[in-house]
Amino acid sequence: MTAASHRLGRMLAASAAILTGGLVLSGCGAAEPAAEFDPDADVSLDFAFWGNDDRAERYNALIKAFNEEHPNIEIKTTFTDFPSYWEKRATEAASGGLPDVFQFSDSYLRQYAESGHLLDLGTVSEYVDFSTFEDSLLGTGRLDDVQYSLPTGYSMWANFVNDDLLDEYAVAAPEGGSTPAEYNDWMAAFTEASAGKVYGGTDYTQRIQGFELVLRAHGKNLYTDDGELGFTKDELREYWASGDQLRGGAAVPQQRLEEISPKSGLGGRLTASEMSWSNFLGSYLADSTAKSMTIIAPPTSVAGAKDLYQQGGLQIAISPKTKHPEAAAMFLDFVVNSEDAGRIFGTTLGFPASSSKLAGTALEGIDKQVADYIASVADRVGDTPPVPVVGYGSLEQKFWDLGREIGLGTTTIDEAVDRFFDEAEVILE
Repeated sequence: MTAASHRLGRMLAASAAILTGGLVLSGCGAAEPAAEFDPDADVSLDFAFWGNDDRAERYNALIKAFNEEHPNIEIKTTFTDFPSYWEKRATEAASGGLPDVFQFSDSYLRQYAESGHLLDLGTVSEYVDFSTFEDSLLGTGRLDDVQYSLPTGYSMWANFVNDDLLDEYAVAAPEGGSTPAEYNDWMAAFTEASAGKVYGGTDYTQRIQGFELVLRAHGKNLYTDDGELGFTKDELREYWASGDQLRGGAAVPQQRLEEISPKSGLGGRLTASEMSWSNFLGSYLADSTAKSMTIIAPPTSVAGAKDLYQQGGLQIAISPKTKHPEAAAMFLDFVVNSEDAGRIFGTTLGFPASSSKLAGTALEGIDKQVADYIASVADRVGDTPPVPVVGYGSLEQKFWDLGREIGLGTTTIDEAVDRFFDEAEVILE
């Protein structure tokens, strides 16, 4: 990346952060009442999602199946990686130009709903079947008794290991549910076994989900029911400092990850392991071309802790300014409820959240592997966290960005801690 492009990237990120913060303050009026819906009229809808080529191919297959039933509804797709996706949505929301239908995250529910950037799905309930969801999963897209989005599935935090690379370098898989120190030692041993050609893993302290597990293991959460941070500067400083061994050579250098972005270290075959949500198995296999991967439980800092939880974060929502709310609702319903969606996506958008989508999912191969993993960690599942605070999505991204800066050596841990809390103070107030 050139210095100029790096500066441009920082400018865009800063602009997006300002715009995202502005979502809390600026409302977005609903669209004018549309003419009477004609189900046979030709309609064009924009649909945006984050993901990779594998996810794009699956969506193309799903749209083809949708068009067999609704040939008059054209679906135009765009996709990017996760950070770029939310920068673009923030810009669109500020200008009133969100896609008709878009992948959504529960991290942004308060932020987008309270500022009027999500359609109340109750207004199109004739075209969406809500009865196929358990109430707990409906709740992941509900705020103040209004259903703003629906989950495609739910996931669990997991650790993925490339079996091909383990065989190549004759290294045994790490123990699932080990302590962080034991997992760090395994990463260092793998990096040594490969003579630095492939690293044991990534610096997982960059992800706020890892910090969340540590907090939950000690009976705390990232944020409180009152909308405050649930941790102190010292706790965050200690967590980021715990990655010193990783950044000292056990984990892939951050600069190498920047060079292969948007692929991850595991997807780009730079690492033998990586932690993320359980629905990433298909994407990791596709990106890495590995023949086999194993999913194991992530490390835990307290034996017997109930630190994991069902995360229904990947959702589908509709813009309140869409000119075709009924058609948009029909497509949303197809994505979250159709048996075709279960057949095409399996568990790659999360373990199916609706009974109708699950009915179309053949739990074989990687889908059965994900289902088996979810069942295997059932005794570690605790209560769901409080509803994400307004601006949580921005805080999650800030955490990741600062973690990357620590890895690049462009900021110190003490500076990063202060910058995170400064950002949190602005967002939460």
